[in-house]
Amino acid sequence: MFTGIILHSGTIESFDRLENGARMRLRTTDPQPFDRGESLAVNGVCLTMLPAGGSLVTDLSDETLARTTLGSLGAGATVNVERALALGDRLGGHLVQGHVDCVGRLLSITSEGDFAVYRWSFPLQFADLVVSKGSIAVDGVSLTIVEPDGTSFGSALIPETLRRTNLGAARIGDGVNLEFDMVAKYVRSLVSPYLPQKALV
Repeated sequence: MFTGIILHSGTIESFDRLENGARMRLRTTDPQPFDRGESLAVNGVCLTMLPAGGSLVTDLSDETLARTTLGSLGAGATVNVERALALGDRLGGHLVQGHVDCVGRLLSITSEGDFAVYRWSFPLQFADLVVSKGSIAVDGVSLTIVEPDGTSFGSALIPETLRRTNLGAARIGDGVNLEFDMVAKYVRSLVSPYLPQKALV
């Protein structure tokens, strides 16, 4: 479990495709040592870490490569990293599982002084999980949704978020990992049997 509050970054040192899946090596700015098997969210994707000589090695399944943007990143890419939440820690963002639902695309950036409003696309099938003032994780960053329109949403990024995360260097068209609010997903699952069924086209 994570919170979407990014305190450190990582740099991919190597990314090797295997017959099945891939193996990634990265180095983080986190000075604390990692235990073998520890979970780390990398651009919002929960991965199992294997410390290796000052770096971290992790294996990615074909499912992870198909559902996230990690397969499109290469050596030298900067990623957002977050260690797993410990019981008793402050929950500064929202509950994030590190289970990516889909990939979105950056549609626009509107600068407002040191602030910026970004807008990302998302697949129509997730529209009922995207609500104004709700939470969403974008590349692992906990953000507040503004002005959703059914296939896209905006979010206001403060200067600290732009400095501390890789979102500050994002370009129009870049893909991002999206994880919708866990509570919203459970609510949808619970109420869906009682809602009118949509007609099949």
